[in-house]
Amino acid sequence: MVDLLVHEGKKIFKSYGINVPSGYIIHSFKEAKKPEKESVVKAQVPTGHRGINGGVVKVKDKEEISKAIGEISSIDFNGFKAESFLVEEMVPHSKEIYVGLTLDRSKKMPILIISPSGGVDIEHVPANQIKKFYLDILLGMQGYVKREAFNFIGLSENYREVFYNLMESLWKVFTGEDCELVEVNPLAVTSSGLVALDSKVTIEDDALFRHKNYQKEYTSSDPLEAEAKRKGIAFVRLGGDIGLIANGAGLTLATIDQIKLAGGNAGDFLDLGGTDDPEKVAEAINLVKKAKPKALFINIFGGVTKADTVAEGIVKAIKGSDTNIRIVVRLMGVNSQRGIQLLKSNGIEAFTDISEAVKKAVEVSK
Repeated sequence: MVDLLVHEGKKIFKSYGINVPSGYIIHSFKEAKKPEKESVVKAQVPTGHRGINGGVVKVKDKEEISKAIGEISSIDFNGFKAESFLVEEMVPHSKEIYVGLTLDRSKKMPILIISPSGGVDIEHVPANQIKKFYLDILLGMQGYVKREAFNFIGLSENYREVFYNLMESLWKVFTGEDCELVEVNPLAVTSSGLVALDSKVTIEDDALFRHKNYQKEYTSSDPLEAEAKRKGIAFVRLGGDIGLIANGAGLTLATIDQIKLAGGNAGDFLDLGGTDDPEKVAEAINLVKKAKPKALFINIFGGVTKADTVAEGIVKAIKGSDTNIRIVVRLMGVNSQRGIQLLKSNGIEAFTDISEAVKKAVEVSK
């Protein structure tokens, strides 16, 4: 996925007719202009919680802009440093709303999430302050959805038309830009209408061929996922304590299930695909180790992939490493016995039977 910066998301919003504050991007204080009114400086990083981490600073003049840039530049935002800054005018408003469009993968449908309590993480908003609407991809933002959403957030009648138009525009952004997420938090209620004070736009990886202007050095709010992406490796965080490397999406998903059935929880997992390049294998292991799992389970089923060359990469990765992460390997297929022998001779627990291997991986993770 590609997490756009705030100013990139707002540029898209503006192109679809959504109001955003006046502002401009700078990379250093030298590019700053004298603010005509009270403004804010916002860190441009592809991750959330910028405000609570000091990434949004109010300013009144160029000196305060300079000070704000200095302060923001020193902050680590979940592994990212701000290299650009959005300077935009403050927008007086009477109310803040949350509006988000995303995908519910379990129902295979887009979902609209709305709350009259904007400006805070939606996860922290009470359930009775949140309303969700499942949307038919073919019918889009239907009239009843707009009516019920408008009534729920409690705006006065003179905002109805502008709110309806905003809902239509957000739906067009979501579908037209191939988004996984479009979020406005907060959406400000002003005397003249509705203004998107913030933006969070995430674009689906598989649609990047249609959005080449969004391809950039980092494509994820997670530094490890971004690093893996740059190296052409499929890497996903799950939150468990057993790191997993396997070859092929089907085998990877099946292994996650087996770990769960054995009483464990898969954490970060990495799909090697069909490679048996020792350098690539070593690179994959070093990447997963950065996530600091309690154990690392490697499951390789070799058809075209040669198990012994995979084993060479595993040995290469652990040699000279100061990590104390326990590694368990399951090798099956071409030259698997040769690979297992190589692993065992280097002190790595290796199996051909998947059940035994999974059981051991769960055991050493406890």
